[in-house]
Amino acid sequence: MEKKTIINIGRQFGSGGREVALAVGRKLGISVYDNELITKAAEESGFSRQLFADIDEKKSFFSLSSFFSSSGYSLTDNCVGDNGLFNIQSNVIRGIAEKESAVFIGRCSDYILREMKCLDVFITAPEEDRIERISRRRGIGRDEARALMEKTDSKRRTYYNYFTFGDWGVAGNYDLCIDSGILGIEGTADLIVDVAKRMGLA
Repeated sequence: MEKKTIINIGRQFGSGGREVALAVGRKLGISVYDNELITKAAEESGFSRQLFADIDEKKSFFSLSSFFSSSGYSLTDNCVGDNGLFNIQSNVIRGIAEKESAVFIGRCSDYILREMKCLDVFITAPEEDRIERISRRRGIGRDEARALMEKTDSKRRTYYNYFTFGDWGVAGNYDLCIDSGILGIEGTADLIVDVAKRMGLA
């Protein structure tokens, strides 16, 4: 049987977690799923992609009047809550993991795939490094970058804790927690690949 590599990467905003995930995928020659999950979930459910984009890693409640498509799921009521959308996205993640090796970014994938053999990683970085990265990439001032960092992390924490009953970013929830500021993007990716190999996943 072909060896399957499943790596789940959680990350603080501004830590470079997405770049690390992309580097891991490149080094292992496997797909990385982030925004692609939104598209797949929308396609498989019949809902608008915009609906999933709007609630991405955020707790919300939406009326379907603006988003529901005539294809896909047929609901008897006119609203869909957090759990319904989360379940659709969870099914997409499980479906991908059953078929192929993959790196998943966020979206509670570590919890969703807890019955599978995976490497669960959390990427962090010093606050000042994160603010600098956000400021540079968004073209905004440091104060605005700090506010965005805090707001985004708060949303991710609320989303993760609500659906998993766990603690986002707490070391005990992961196999590996890494400060990307120590090794940089490529070095952090190399470390994750090495651990995956030692676990027999790659």
